[in-house]
Amino acid sequence: MSLQDFEDAVNEAIDRIPDELAREMAAMANVAVVIDDEYRPRPGDEPGLELLGLYEGTPLTERGAWWDAGSLPDRISIFRGPILRACGSREEVVHEIKVTVIHEVAHYFGIDDRRLHELGWD
Repeated sequence: MSLQDFEDAVNEAIDRIPDELAREMAAMANVAVVIDDEYRPRPGDEPGLELLGLYEGTPLTERGAWWDAGSLPDRISIFRGPILRACGSREEVVHEIKVTVIHEVAHYFGIDDRRLHELGWD
């Protein structure tokens, strides 16, 4: 799948996000959503770790009065390579992107992996 096709799939996946969450996403401020080819492991990561997405920033639940004083934008990365390797069709890619975006947006709102698992978004 070309980068342009993948970007189109990301846009389609975002369009398929449930309305109530889409309204919350519209209120998100200072967040960049980017497409990267691969996750680059960091010191301390398990060998062979592949992520489909990553939220980097300060969740809303952890922000204090100091937060907006010069803070960089939060970042949600969607990793193209791992998603393409995990999926067998364009429809699967769109679905996986949707789940990944919802998962990472949940982290922005302070929802952890345990709660996401309970809600079926893992």
